[in-house]
Amino acid sequence: MKERAQRLALFSAIEGGNVFWSREISERGVQTVFERIKADAYDSIKHAGIVERVKSFESAPLFQSIEKTGSHFIVPGDAHWPLRVDELESPPIGLIVKGNVEVLSNPSLAIVGTRNPTPYGTRIAGDFAAGFVDREWDIISGGAYGVDSAAHRGALVAEGRTVAVIASGIDLQYPSGNSRLFDEICESGAIVTEVAPGVPALPHRFLTRNRLIAALSQATLVVEAAFRSGSLRTARDAAELMRPVMAIPGPINSPSSEGCHRLIGERSAELVTSVADAIELISAL
Repeated sequence: MKERAQRLALFSAIEGGNVFWSREISERGVQTVFERIKADAYDSIKHAGIVERVKSFESAPLFQSIEKTGSHFIVPGDAHWPLRVDELESPPIGLIVKGNVEVLSNPSLAIVGTRNPTPYGTRIAGDFAAGFVDREWDIISGGAYGVDSAAHRGALVAEGRTVAVIASGIDLQYPSGNSRLFDEICESGAIVTEVAPGVPALPHRFLTRNRLIAALSQATLVVEAAFRSGSLRTARDAAELMRPVMAIPGPINSPSSEGCHRLIGERSAELVTSVADAIELISAL
């Protein structure tokens, strides 16, 4: 089996963000790890599910299902592989991309936040997306309702490119209510996922995909977020990568801004109030 097919086997069997398997692949290489799994060299109880999936894996059907969606399976070493994701502690084994693969390496800003923004948060997300597009940056977000959708739409209205990193299979495009938005994104930008077609968007997959949003971007902006929010995880993932993290302040009595105020108070994010502020901050670092 060729290495690309072996990598696809590992991609389909191993959940994204797994530090142990990332280390194994980094140290031993894809072919060796694949052969060791087939030879039962790993704990057959602890890794039973992965071993079973790799042993029963057939590459042709999965390659066909990816192709059927109009997507591409890209891997490290490919011409359009986004090198920024290799800085992660657990880089992706591969990525499935629908749309313009080339945009993944462009200058880009991640805009993230709550799924239930106030009108203020929706407007700010769209305004910042449009402002960065005007400066020839792309916008990256998670394709969810709320701040994510506002950021994607802000980029599109400004005739720019945007990338949605989703937590489900490329054929599912969760949430389904954003299917039209996803189609518009793919016209000039891309949809990216770390899971195989048919895989549902479970809660833990949102957390692991957040690190990809942070890694694909040169900086991260949190617009509105609750005190405990997945967006804060994205911000911390970006900080671990030594990428600039910024947050938009809001009313002190707004629950939707508690997460942003927390980041600012902990010195985990820089307070910004305009696109010019954000550009100046990023340029200074």
